[in-house]
Amino acid sequence: MGWLAQRLGRLFGAREHRPIAPTLWADTLAALPFLQRLTPAELERLKSLSEAFLAEKQFAGAGGLEVSDAMGVHIAAQGCLPILNLGLEWYRDWVEVIVYPDEFVVPRQEMDETGVVHEYDEVASGQAWSGGPLIVSWQDSQMAGAGYNVVIHEFAHKLDMLNGDPDGLPPLHAGMDRQAWLAALDGAYDDFCQRVERAEWAGEEALAQLPIDPYGAEHPGEFFAVVSETFFESPAVLAAEYPELYRQLCLFYRQEPAGSGTAADNDN
Repeated sequence: MGWLAQRLGRLFGAREHRPIAPTLWADTLAALPFLQRLTPAELERLKSLSEAFLAEKQFAGAGGLEVSDAMGVHIAAQGCLPILNLGLEWYRDWVEVIVYPDEFVVPRQEMDETGVVHEYDEVASGQAWSGGPLIVSWQDSQMAGAGYNVVIHEFAHKLDMLNGDPDGLPPLHAGMDRQAWLAALDGAYDDFCQRVERAEWAGEEALAQLPIDPYGAEHPGEFFAVVSETFFESPAVLAAEYPELYRQLCLFYRQEPAGSGTAADNDN
């Protein structure tokens, strides 16, 4: 039966480290061309991380979806890219990945300026809970490319949540400058919010021409997740638009995707 067994759809049952079949791994890489920038050694490390991730986490299907081995590997390979040079312990405080067939509805509460709480439903393609499950739409997981990646987005939120609410300030490594990080992130975020506002006035075509997903203007935490998508999928775009932020992300993720095409192997 491979990795997956029945529970709320299908989930990873036995926690043993099982190798991903070569044909399945090749199919996964073919479906995710942004991974082709990695060297053979890095791809082998990503495969090992993905195998360990599949052994440690539980996958559950929702909305009638049965999660296949191919789906699990597809999600694991994308989710492990941000921790390629960090290690699986960065995903230590949660266990479950829930996969919906398509977008799903999330109930929300919001308090207005007068203190009145408004309840509403929001359609989402992904969601990450602090200490809880990571949820993604399988349909959106397959739309990875050109700077859009719901899997990397939600996994970036998980990294951000390691030291509290997702605010765009994940736990920084020893030697990283907190003020330099904040200056780069806040400066880019403020500029991007202004660009999104101007584009909204100009119309849908202007929004579509923005180099980064406009959803990043919602909140600094969303901006971090969105620029993480761009960092891994369209790194040259981010390096050109916000070079200081790109440099900080290189330090944090310990990868340089817009450089030689290889991930940074030092500073581990």
